[in-house]
Amino acid sequence: MKMTFRWYGEQDSIPLRYIKQIPNMSGVVTAVYDVPVGGVWELDKILKLKELCENEGLEMQVIESVPVHEYIKLGKPSRDELIANYTRNIRNLGKAGVKCICYNFMPVFDWLRTDLKTKAKDGSNSLSYNHAQLLKCDPKNLHLPGWDESYSTQQLNSLLEEYKGISHEKLFENLVYFLNGIMPACDDTGINMAIHPDDPPWDMFGLPRIITGADSYDKMIEAVPDKHNGFTFCTGSLGAGRFNDLPAIAKKYADRIYFAHIRQLKYGGEKDFTEAGHLTSAGDLDIYAIIKALVKAGFDGYVRPDHGRNIWGEDGKPGYGLYDRALGAAYLNGLFEAIEKEK
Repeated sequence: MKMTFRWYGEQDSIPLRYIKQIPNMSGVVTAVYDVPVGGVWELDKILKLKELCENEGLEMQVIESVPVHEYIKLGKPSRDELIANYTRNIRNLGKAGVKCICYNFMPVFDWLRTDLKTKAKDGSNSLSYNHAQLLKCDPKNLHLPGWDESYSTQQLNSLLEEYKGISHEKLFENLVYFLNGIMPACDDTGINMAIHPDDPPWDMFGLPRIITGADSYDKMIEAVPDKHNGFTFCTGSLGAGRFNDLPAIAKKYADRIYFAHIRQLKYGGEKDFTEAGHLTSAGDLDIYAIIKALVKAGFDGYVRPDHGRNIWGEDGKPGYGLYDRALGAAYLNGLFEAIEKEK
């Protein structure tokens, strides 16, 4: 495996030189952030980003993400032009040596939380989700942590209205149409597409969620068998659904998991959770068993420590501070090394 670290470009408060100091860190996971969704990432922008990374001794082989335009998800007539732009992005990223693209197909919201700074007894804080609290929100006047700045109320209501006619089946059809449109570019460049599971993995505000666990994976592979059609295995997103057996999923799909986001959850109510430190003992996900299943099944993809807490007084981007993710990387490195030596 290759250990990586999410980096939000030059505007990130965490310098690349700090990331490089984390043991066994091979590279960063980043993106071009100044191009509107649906636009083309010109090669010179990508190469500039790559140069910044390589100047600090870090690879840029994983992109997270090239966002999928809502009109592709909705199946609007303009989707063919938008898919053509996406294909150009794949080809340009291939020229820059990118090997994997993480993306998602979640309508409107690509993640949902009800609190970004839930305080723990030890003084750290992290992201959390309370289902009852979310259900109390008015979709017509929605204010959610981390999302108030993403859409105006008018834009959000317009999108929610458009999705009223989109069933789970139709959204999946639109995903397959998108994948069939981009697979030739993936075949030519060798880039693996790694879809991120829905976060959390259940319907929200009447919006269908279609990538929620093993059944979804089976359906995707059957519909688009091309080997470049694969998955981002996010333990937090999948783990929020207690119906998911994460070690079993890791074992079954190891050859299609091109990217792994490893994070820990502490369950509250039936659909409630708080994100915790990465150690198995810190939460309710068996991180050791998950890593063991990946290794034993031959996983050889990219890994990143996902969503850390804010600790030691750090007031970083929620989920993306330096210190706890660095600790998470060290823990994951230790698990991978020990389990690989057991083989």
